[in-house]
Amino acid sequence: MSEEQAVPLGDAALDADQSKTDLEIHGKLEAGDAAPRAGNPSQLDGREALQPTRLYKRRWMIVLLFSSYSLCNSFQWIQYGIINNIFMKFYNVDAFTIDWMSMIYMLTYIPFIFPVTWLLDKKGLRVIALVATALNCAGTWIKVASVKPNLFAVTFLGQMSCSFAQVFILGMPSRIASVWFGSEEVSTACSIGVFGNQLGIAIGFLVPPILVPNVDDMDELAHHISIMFYITAGVATLLFILVICVFQERPKLPPTQAQATARSIPPEHYSYTASILRLLRNRPFNLLIVTYGLNVGCFYAVGTLLNRMIIEHYPGEEVNAGRIGLTIVIAGMVGSLICGIWLDKTKTYKQTTLAVYFMSLVGMVVYASTLSLQHLWVVFITAGALGFFMTGYLPLGFEFAVELTYPESEGTSSGLLNCSAQVFGIIFTICQGKIMDRFGTLAGNIFLCVFLLIGAIMTGFIKSDLRRQKANLMAKAAAEGQMSGQDYGATALISQQPETPPAKPDQ
Repeated sequence: MSEEQAVPLGDAALDADQSKTDLEIHGKLEAGDAAPRAGNPSQLDGREALQPTRLYKRRWMIVLLFSSYSLCNSFQWIQYGIINNIFMKFYNVDAFTIDWMSMIYMLTYIPFIFPVTWLLDKKGLRVIALVATALNCAGTWIKVASVKPNLFAVTFLGQMSCSFAQVFILGMPSRIASVWFGSEEVSTACSIGVFGNQLGIAIGFLVPPILVPNVDDMDELAHHISIMFYITAGVATLLFILVICVFQERPKLPPTQAQATARSIPPEHYSYTASILRLLRNRPFNLLIVTYGLNVGCFYAVGTLLNRMIIEHYPGEEVNAGRIGLTIVIAGMVGSLICGIWLDKTKTYKQTTLAVYFMSLVGMVVYASTLSLQHLWVVFITAGALGFFMTGYLPLGFEFAVELTYPESEGTSSGLLNCSAQVFGIIFTICQGKIMDRFGTLAGNIFLCVFLLIGAIMTGFIKSDLRRQKANLMAKAAAEGQMSGQDYGATALISQQPETPPAKPDQ
């Protein structure tokens, strides 16, 4: 069947009295029920029916465009930190100040996540995408105007604008996947959304050391920095124009019955504050918030401080520090895609999350143990293994959260996860930086290993309450029951027809 045809994907049956259904949904959620129930197929009387659903080819364009502008934004998160020593020299500031060029991304997220997720629920994906790309574009052009040694405040302002744009970006992958994609491809779509963000970080590790060599002439250095900023601004401007012209709010018909159910809830029955309170009363989700924050916070700390770690053991290897960062993220992108496809095939959310979390801990221990062996090729291998699991964990957390919190807004659950990651990212970056200054890189990495161990143990206590999957299974059962009832009815009508005696053969 062509994907342009309307297909009943069967996720939930709707009552005729929608307001009653909505109140029952929220009542069940507050009581801890797994998911809104589908209607009893034996009682379908024409008033209850499955909603028409459809998959549009445009969905791939939407997720790829999102990935592209997420890439552009995340590139700028690490573009200062990976050549920390060069920007310290150019702007005449200390290492901790340059660290804040990355940490500002984390700090900005925390106070603005709740207003932004509220705006996402009220205004939808297109408005959020427009604001994100506009802020990112503005930040890149501010940086273009900051290429003078006495204008550090201006370049910091540009980075702040880009960091504010990130607030409108990080929570969108799971929302785009749910709004545009079918139930058998949501995890893959979410992985593609995360893929763009990680690819941007990878380019951020690789490109700045190449474009901005460590030269002593300040005018030449300013020229190289200016080239990097102009390229970024040009890409950001193009993506802003594409979002204006191409990005669509949502498909005309929903991709799944679960999404049709979410659309049918009247706005007056939805309360953002009540949704937040329900999420905060969801114990498995609260555990996931903490464990996700510990894992991703460690990744942020490693990425921010990578240049300092490598330079301490391998002086003059700024370019290879960037390549090691690239290896971490490229391996993580492969891990993200593999994990997304695996989840779509198996639906083993908790088992996969726990396994990847444990392997992140193992990867961090091995990386910390081999960093000082004076063999760069060993660091490349161990860093790649660390990245495969630690970065591969990102879409797992998003999709596990959606399962645990359905039918709450995906943007809200993702926002809470990211908020936890930013908080732990700031704490870990500052603490690890101070530990490295006093006791060395090994002690700083052991500090992260301890918290990854705590996170792995806590992950084992998360109850795997897959609400979205239960709703899908109930709806498919309802659809099959409805079709079966129609078949039985037709059989009954045939059986009630009077039998016609066989015709006598001609004499």
